[in-house]
Amino acid sequence: MKGQLESIVQQMYRAGMHFDEAVREFQKTFVLIVLRQERGNQSKAADKLGMHRNTLHQTIAGLQIDLNLIRPAKRKLRLVA
Repeated sequence: MKGQLESIVQQMYRAGMHFDEAVREFQKTFVLIVLRQERGNQSKAADKLGMHRNTLHQTIAGLQIDLNLIRPAKRKLRLVA
């Protein structure tokens, strides 16, 4: 895994990505993966990430993550007359 990470960092460096942008991309990808695994449930995702739910909420806002793209679509119930 460490070798894969080093390879990705090398690619980012060669592409001219600055440190702040690289860290932001890593954070966003990491958080998105965990949120997808937990189907958008922020409490469960925060637990898996080892942070408080409020901190995760702030992180999501700061990274401009659209939770509507993660959460499963809610099904509308149809009433049959």
